[in-house]
Amino acid sequence: MSGGISTGAPAGRGWLVNALVTVVLWGVWGAFSGLSPQRGFPETLVYVVWALTMVPPALVVLKQAGWRLDRSPRAIGYGLAVGLLGAGGQMLLFYAVARGPAYLIFPIISLSPVVTIAMSFLLMGERTGRLGALGILLALLALPTFDFAPGSGGAGASAAWLLPAVAVMLCWGVQAYFMKAANHVTSAESIFVYMTLSGLALAPVAWAMTDTGRAINWGLDGPGLAAAIQLLNAVGALTLVFAFRYGKAIIVAPLANAGAPLATALISLAVLHVVPGPLKTLGIVLALTASLLLAIEPDAVDPDTEDEPTAAAI
Repeated sequence: MSGGISTGAPAGRGWLVNALVTVVLWGVWGAFSGLSPQRGFPETLVYVVWALTMVPPALVVLKQAGWRLDRSPRAIGYGLAVGLLGAGGQMLLFYAVARGPAYLIFPIISLSPVVTIAMSFLLMGERTGRLGALGILLALLALPTFDFAPGSGGAGASAAWLLPAVAVMLCWGVQAYFMKAANHVTSAESIFVYMTLSGLALAPVAWAMTDTGRAINWGLDGPGLAAAIQLLNAVGALTLVFAFRYGKAIIVAPLANAGAPLATALISLAVLHVVPGPLKTLGIVLALTASLLLAIEPDAVDPDTEDEPTAAAI
């Protein structure tokens, strides 16, 4: 199975290289992802742009694989499951944030690694050592602190946002599990191509959800800026697929989900001069500690792939 362009990483560390690339790319993406909506380009259309930015990296890895796309029923099923769970969760997120406070919704969603860890532990029998277990615990404790901002808005009279928020958490937690499971039956390149097709399939839904009664910025700082930012998201998703290819889901999921907001917080501090409050500072410390523990965990490599060449997707 091809893993893309070699990075020269030590054997057994391909998962870590790809996971760290994901953390950096998603960290930068997270720091600047709000710019295009702030400039009048709706988030639903940002989704459409994101789906389109998935195409170039999909073509790159497909070319690297010799244009060989696994068309077996299992590959198609797993690939579409990963893609539709991710894209469908994003659709539900639009619904939730339109009806409830983001400061309560995102901490719920950030717990999606709990679902991944539980499924990987019970269904795939994944285990980790003491360092990994401590890292997972610290990562789960850190995740909600990055989005929790009490007093930034009311919860509203109803909890119409709660079930969609929980559904998003479940979608993205199950998606990460299937991303790992899919790597046992097909190539990472094929998984990403089917993820891209799934995202494109739901683009018309996002377009239909757009409030066309509002003025939409079609200038360069609208869709153009969104494309530049969302390309980071798309390439990060690709390297995440390869991280799951070589590493255990029980390790990769909390590392990526805790490391990315950590990177966002540090970039916001350094570039945007956004000073985090005490709670977010605690989250940064917890996430940094968790990331270090997960990175040095000796039992993070998937034994089914440890003899394969380690590589980065891009």
